[in-house]
Amino acid sequence: MKRIRIAILLCLAASAAHAQVQVTNAWIRGTVSQQTTTGAFMQIRSPADARLISASTPVAGVVELHEMRMDGNVMKMRAVTGIELPAGKAVELRPGGFHMMLLNLRSQMKAGERVPITLVVESPDRERQTFEVQAQVRPLGDPGPGAGAMRKH
Repeated sequence: MKRIRIAILLCLAASAAHAQVQVTNAWIRGTVSQQTTTGAFMQIRSPADARLISASTPVAGVVELHEMRMDGNVMKMRAVTGIELPAGKAVELRPGGFHMMLLNLRSQMKAGERVPITLVVESPDRERQTFEVQAQVRPLGDPGPGAGAMRKH
């Protein structure tokens, strides 16, 4: 019986820590009419090691997690299966780094709109948590917060 209580307490503690994933500065780059893709960006902080494994939004047919990386002298973008969220460290999804690509847009993303994005975060023991954030659409040419400063993940 004591083992069961300890296991339950550990699960509750892990769930509580996992539930405290924080997302700030969520935004989407605005689009022009007929544009079918755009990027979504934000800062994510998890109190415990975790991994962002997927995202979805009603404004896009598909959301992919992507990474921009230098390959020789060429910047290349590629889809990734997840983005690591080290305990207590802010991970920034930003232009030129990790980000989300919203594909097959269902409508134009207009500055000032708010768009729901559902994130799925997985703990090291494969427990998943889903939560929704509201991302503000920014004008097409807006580089986003802190664009003048280079930040590392």
